[in-house]
Amino acid sequence: MVKLKNSTLVLKCFGLLLTFFILISCGQQKNFVTKIEGKKIGITEAQTENSDIENFIKPYRENIDKDLSQVLAYNPENLEKSKGEWQTNIGNFLADITLTKSNKVFQSRENKSIDICILNHGGIRTMIPKGNVTARNAFEVMPFENAAVVVALKGEQIVEMANYIIAEKKPHPLQGLSFTISKDNVAKDIKIQNKTIDTNATYYVVTSDYLANGGDNMTFFKLGTQRFDIDYKLRNIMIDYFKEVDTLNYDNSVRITKE
Repeated sequence: MVKLKNSTLVLKCFGLLLTFFILISCGQQKNFVTKIEGKKIGITEAQTENSDIENFIKPYRENIDKDLSQVLAYNPENLEKSKGEWQTNIGNFLADITLTKSNKVFQSRENKSIDICILNHGGIRTMIPKGNVTARNAFEVMPFENAAVVVALKGEQIVEMANYIIAEKKPHPLQGLSFTISKDNVAKDIKIQNKTIDTNATYYVVTSDYLANGGDNMTFFKLGTQRFDIDYKLRNIMIDYFKEVDTLNYDNSVRITKE
């Protein structure tokens, strides 16, 4: 009689365990994404002819084209980067307007003034031809999304900057900094805003975020003591300038001389 009761108890426990495991196994299964694949499908001319795609994008394309084609100012002469050993007219122009317009933002936010602007020669992708100027010109000159950044540098890093320009032998856009290339091929008579450089002082330099991160081997920016992102794209600086003036003005003053 005792054995029968024990057997019944064992069977009941086994039944409960079996039911428990069945319920677990029948529970809702969770799915996880393990892989995502995709491919680019080009919108070719054949695909867009008389298609829903063409009808969809047409009004957007026409509005963008209208905005880019609107005349904003007039340029009295070709601005190009191919003419000039140490500076070019387009380089001077871009450095001048970048310093001026960035400085307004920087002064209002930080109550400080920008001393120098340096950009990179390679970042200028094309010329600004003589004639009417549009927003499209700005997109063609600077097609990238680079933004203006202000970096605080000690005077000794400014000396490195000047010697970097000499070593590169490229007319990088420059404003606020001037110097002479000595016969020994080093920078001398370095001036910032027409004042002799103080190697212990701190100077504020506006440049692109690409260069501020050490691009084009401008490693001296990595030694900056402060960095300020002013949320102003270089291309928008150009467009805003175009909108403010009737005719483009540029300063062809000499920034780098050679003994």
